[in-house]
Amino acid sequence: MRVLPRGRLSYGMQLPVQSQSTLYAEPWEAAAGPAELLAVARAADRLGFAYLAVCDHVAIPRRLAAAMGTVWYDPVATLGWLAAATERVRLLSHVAVAALRHPLLTAKQYATLDQLSGGRLILGVGAGHVREEFEALGVDFARRGALLDETVDALKASLGPEEFPDFRGERFAFSGLGQAPRPVQTPRPPLWIGGSSPAAVRRAAIRGDGWLPQGDPRDRLPGQIARLRALRDEAGIDEPAEIGAITEPLYVGEPGWNVGRRTLTGAPERLAESLRAYAAMGVDQIQVRFRCRDHTELTDQMAAFAADVAPHLDDQLDD
Repeated sequence: MRVLPRGRLSYGMQLPVQSQSTLYAEPWEAAAGPAELLAVARAADRLGFAYLAVCDHVAIPRRLAAAMGTVWYDPVATLGWLAAATERVRLLSHVAVAALRHPLLTAKQYATLDQLSGGRLILGVGAGHVREEFEALGVDFARRGALLDETVDALKASLGPEEFPDFRGERFAFSGLGQAPRPVQTPRPPLWIGGSSPAAVRRAAIRGDGWLPQGDPRDRLPGQIARLRALRDEAGIDEPAEIGAITEPLYVGEPGWNVGRRTLTGAPERLAESLRAYAAMGVDQIQVRFRCRDHTELTDQMAAFAADVAPHLDDQLDD
């Protein structure tokens, strides 16, 4: 089940403000809120970004708060609000910690989101990594992988075409229970799997419509992609998975401030040439992030990328 244009390198982004881990949040985000979030989402919609992404954590323990922060907007509420303010951009949970919730509850929330957005949902799910979050909600952290596998299978049934889906698993079982509204997308919304561990790659290969790596460096991606494709072939799945990658931080042009040594900077043609390497590896979509000092600089960077870099992402693919 593919939703991105074939033969093209699509680009999307995780929204600022809605999650504020010190690993990636810019200093200005701490004082920002809904107005800045909305401005960036509308810019992405206007500028041709493939998707907007929102993260998921229910609660952060004190031991992790210094690094992760406690600002994590709810993905369903946030994406639902932004659905009414945008028209074409897809709405991605990157990623929902699906094992924390009963699949019927998740299906109800995201089917409603797909309906309200006119069929723009991409449901991204992952196993999660915060033990205290699972313990507080009464979910077995040690079995989260197996639980997510079953949850994905249950979501495929409950988000599918049947109003009264039937599913029987080890932990979840339901039959004769109708849910409406149904998703707009048929046979169901796409389900992308996040994570880069061997188990996550296997899950994406066997159960997913797409794969969302968790920051794999460029030199590791080709091997991961090859493994995913081999596992998919072994399972007899003909439809290729939509493969993603998170790029290095970007700055279009020459910055007049310190953007960090890992940031890709310079002329649009140089950035496009560097990013085309992802397509050569077999990547279908890149998640981009721009260094910026406020939301205005961010939307300016997004506009420069869309106008001057994006048109050259597919130059070699068209040859």
